[in-house]
Amino acid sequence: TMARRLDIRANDAALSPERPGGLRRSPVRLGGWVLALWVLLGALVGIRAENRSPEQHFFDQTFGDFREELANARTKGKKGILIMFEMDECPFCHRMKTTVLNRPEVQDFFRANFLIFPLDIEGDVEVTDFHGQVVRQKDLALKQFRVRATPVFAFFDLEGNLIARYTGATKNADEFLWLGEYVATGAYKDRDFARFKQDKLKASAKS
Repeated sequence: TMARRLDIRANDAALSPERPGGLRRSPVRLGGWVLALWVLLGALVGIRAENRSPEQHFFDQTFGDFREELANARTKGKKGILIMFEMDECPFCHRMKTTVLNRPEVQDFFRANFLIFPLDIEGDVEVTDFHGQVVRQKDLALKQFRVRATPVFAFFDLEGNLIARYTGATKNADEFLWLGEYVATGAYKDRDFARFKQDKLKASAKS
């Protein structure tokens, strides 16, 4: 009958000799997958583009004379000096560099307020400490500041006095920014960092 012929023709139209079995791919569905893939790749590229190298955008360059760097910090109007004590094959150091110290907002805030230098706690390279004494990096770390675990973020005022110290990786970039704010605003003078974080969390909850 005519109705049956129409059904057969409709079924034949759904068959394609280009593919075994005669079934044709849905161009709409394929296009949707391609579009989704491009969106995902674009998002990943955008995230990667936001991050910047800590070596170039977080740490400052130095010849290893920290007494001279104190003078540089005063001249540049900084609040102090930050030393990141680290060592090779330190997973928490790596985590900080790849999830926190590579963030532009972190880099901009810390570079605006501090001179920042890395120091290898196992290093044999000689440096000049804040008092003008020449020592090896590992002796500065262990003998002067008792650094045994890494990372340690040590903040020094413009006279070379240790004013704040944080051991380990922060939870995220926000907590590290709070640590910088804790020192830069002088909050370290009247409360510990745990109390400072509580105050920040309460203020965030109210806003």
